[in-house]
Amino acid sequence: MSTTRADVLRALSFRNISAIYIFVVLFVVFSVWIPEKFLQPGVWRSLLDAEALTGIAAIAALIPLVAGSLNLAVGAQVGFSAILSAWLLGKAGLPIALQFPAVILAGALIGLVTALIITRLKVEPIIATLGMSSILLAGMAWVSGSQQILGLDPAYRQIASAQFAGITVPVYTLIAIALVTWYVLERTPVGRRMYAVGFNPEAARLAGVAVERLRIGTLVAGGALAAVAGALLTSRINAGDPTVGPSFLLPALTAVFLGSTQFKGGRFNVLGTIVAMYVLAVGIKGLQLAGSPRWVNDLFYGLSLLLAVALSQWDKTSRRGAAIDRVITGVWRRPTSGSAKDELSDASPTDAGTRV
Repeated sequence: MSTTRADVLRALSFRNISAIYIFVVLFVVFSVWIPEKFLQPGVWRSLLDAEALTGIAAIAALIPLVAGSLNLAVGAQVGFSAILSAWLLGKAGLPIALQFPAVILAGALIGLVTALIITRLKVEPIIATLGMSSILLAGMAWVSGSQQILGLDPAYRQIASAQFAGITVPVYTLIAIALVTWYVLERTPVGRRMYAVGFNPEAARLAGVAVERLRIGTLVAGGALAAVAGALLTSRINAGDPTVGPSFLLPALTAVFLGSTQFKGGRFNVLGTIVAMYVLAVGIKGLQLAGSPRWVNDLFYGLSLLLAVALSQWDKTSRRGAAIDRVITGVWRRPTSGSAKDELSDASPTDAGTRV
């Protein structure tokens, strides 16, 4: 088998693009089951728009996760930003031109505080973000009085509802954010350093990477993107609702972990995250159209998250083992052909995956 053919088969394998095959199965099943509902063009346009904010939240979770920081506060960050956005518009009377950047700045500041707790106080990311999530939930209740904030400027709703070529602004925003994030992660030295820190922070530090500064930057960027999702959420519903933001956490993390099993072999990546998110959304939408109860959504996402994490860990372990086997085989076949460093260089960085 030629190398080219082997690469094509590997690229098309279920292990590499399982989400695509799952989408095909879901599409066929629901097309046969409920064709009169599932195949309506309006359903797909609605699905594309409805999941755009989840996609932004997923990228907000992805960026710090690449550098080894699991952010369990991303849903609360979205919710708090949504409430803050509504309060600045409805209560403080701030113009839209000032409110939107103020919300993004507040989101970045929340990310900075979280990052300092992790890097300076040496609190584990899971604990730090879990605690920050609780603080933000309290902040949402305090700012909103546990009530919806109404009476917003009707013009603000046009931000999320405006369409160009039949596509809404949140979808274009997701595309722009995804492209920029993809470029940074895949085509710049900063992205390579982020992956290095996520895989082995001590080795990255010894190699001269500013580990703490990089982690701070990823959490700040994640906080800012979560704020973008929150501000657009307020624009979409034209109100500040203290109950909707935290629901973004489970779909976002599920998309990120399932996406890590796609295309990059156990490495967190933007394309895999977006594809996985929409495949999961298709499954949820099909079940909803079929008349399933609302609790099925949580069950679906919960099972998908468990499966995604298990698959990502299995994929990383198997690829790491394959890399070690290649090194050992190379050393056995060419015991005098070069140094250990030369043999180790045969294992690509993507074989190692990304450690959470």
